[in-house]
Amino acid sequence: MNMLKGRSLVSITDYSKDEIIQILDLAEEFEKNQRQKILDQYVIASLFFEPSTRTRLSFESAVQYLGGSIIGFASADTSSVKKGESLKDTILTVSCYSDLIVMRNPMDGSARYASEVSPVPIINAGDGVNQHPTQCLLDLYSIRKTQGSLENINIVMIGDLKYGRTVHSLVQALTLFGATFHFVSPESLKMPSSVKTWIKNAGLEYHQYSDIMDVMPIADILYMTRIQGERFPDPLEYEKVKNSYILNKQMLEGSKDNMRVLHPLPRVNEINEDVDDSPKAYYFQQAKNGVYVRQALIAAILDLK
Repeated sequence: MNMLKGRSLVSITDYSKDEIIQILDLAEEFEKNQRQKILDQYVIASLFFEPSTRTRLSFESAVQYLGGSIIGFASADTSSVKKGESLKDTILTVSCYSDLIVMRNPMDGSARYASEVSPVPIINAGDGVNQHPTQCLLDLYSIRKTQGSLENINIVMIGDLKYGRTVHSLVQALTLFGATFHFVSPESLKMPSSVKTWIKNAGLEYHQYSDIMDVMPIADILYMTRIQGERFPDPLEYEKVKNSYILNKQMLEGSKDNMRVLHPLPRVNEINEDVDDSPKAYYFQQAKNGVYVRQALIAAILDLK
């Protein structure tokens, strides 16, 4: 029985460990056979109230590969929000035209609200600094592909851990699989206490550092993040920390053979381009994996698989 039928995905915590594995297993099927015309009778709405490249285009790609139709907008400036329309009215209107809504919105909690008022399922494609559950699923898929398992890994998260919604979601998911967490950040961008409490409540360990090289020898996954200038209320604070961590190829020497570098992208300068040709660089394949995972998610929610 498909327990995901008709359900929204707002937070990664909406799904159990078994349900997450169901999506990852289904994504493997789509990686082997990506062009399955199972969405030919469906319309998917893509509502992006803030800019996106990978998330928006990978969702649109997933729908196209599955033979579906996609409608929506890539900027709030091209919607009736510009005229003052409420989020509720936008969702209720668009739900009249679609079977499922994918939404990104800069306001924390907006996806949960949308799921409560919408008559069709909502997939959260990022709500402020809060959650990014589909990025989390593709990260989990990438980790499992590179490590052979999600169980008991050492994951190092580097950079903007305060505002980074991708790392918040990923920590919550990996607590289901017994991970040990290593956080590397400037003092002002440490992982929020609420996320660290989540780890403690799961009976797991986290460690905090300021230097990448302190944890390089033990990392299974090196998860780099961009220092997000757009999230800082004070531009001067951003200037102080924007170049805190820059990974180059030489720094990978002495790391584990199985270690892989992930990044939710876009990168600015936190990963030097000389890392791109390293066998340990996995971030572009990680982005590609997003299509398979989003195909799997749409298919499961619409009960087509």
